[in-house]
Amino acid sequence: MPESASQSPEEGGRAATWLLLVYRIPSEPTRLRATVWRRLKALGAVYLQNSAATLPKSAAAERALRKLQREILQMSGTAVLLESSVLAGEQGILSIFQSARTDEYEEIMDRCEGFLAEVEKEYAKNHFTYAELEENEVDYNKLASWLEKVKSRDEFGAPGRAEAEAALARCERSLEEYATRVYSEESEGN
Repeated sequence: MPESASQSPEEGGRAATWLLLVYRIPSEPTRLRATVWRRLKALGAVYLQNSAATLPKSAAAERALRKLQREILQMSGTAVLLESSVLAGEQGILSIFQSARTDEYEEIMDRCEGFLAEVEKEYAKNHFTYAELEENEVDYNKLASWLEKVKSRDEFGAPGRAEAEAALARCERSLEEYATRVYSEESEGN
């Protein structure tokens, strides 16, 4: 288990080390705030309150937050990056972090259902072309990449990971079956 994924004191282990970015950005233009919010969300950070976001400590998280801290300063904002442990209330932070990852896994599962429905439509419409296969492969690769990103942020094993992996595996099987049909149809057409 990585150092940052250690058990919390409430679970009988030692406390995790957290990186905390506390920042302030000018209210205008609003796109600056949105940019910072999107970057923090992409990193998997969770907000403890307005303008205070945290991530479990790792070298990659520290590099990313240092870079974002410099960008905030260039936006005429203020930002400080802290390394800390939680003296009280760590279970609350873990719950927020777990909930964020679980939400991401659920969204992936929803998108997987959409992918499977789209492949079924191809069967219903009798569309078995290389162009359709390529489009479906692109969509599948996006789902697979997204799941890998979420798994890399899932420091504490959030619920939903196994289900999301199973949903992606169903998508992969469906894509392989569709590809087999496309190859069959194309070879018969020649």
